[in-house]
Amino acid sequence: MSKEYMPDDHNRSYSTAEIAEVVNGRTEGLCAHRIRFLLTDSRKLLLPDQSLFFALRSNQDDGHRYIRELLQKGVRAFVADHVPEGLGKIPEDTCFVIVENVLKALQKLAAVHRAYYSYPVLAITGSNGKTVVKEWI
Repeated sequence: MSKEYMPDDHNRSYSTAEIAEVVNGRTEGLCAHRIRFLLTDSRKLLLPDQSLFFALRSNQDDGHRYIRELLQKGVRAFVADHVPEGLGKIPEDTCFVIVENVLKALQKLAAVHRAYYSYPVLAITGSNGKTVVKEWI
């Protein structure tokens, strides 16, 4: 994403079309949403109309399984490697950004977004106390 896509205010948002361009995704549906929040865990949904869900796969789970539930909760923007079958009637304002690898798409979007800032990066490591230190910071 080039600098012209970057809003100047602190309430940064991106259109689903801009995100699709960054991650080299193919769009399906109405992709005219403004996105402020990236969602990788369906249980942490706060603002569905401003969220983009990344259907990540792991050895234990597949994020594509949660798309139906998130549609019912009002999420209308998804990054997935396919549109799952059995979703029923998909609302007309739903956008799917189809990519080969959802994790790589998330990493690419995060890298492009991070490049906009000049803040230093801080890493917290160790076997104990990381969460407490993160909260203190």
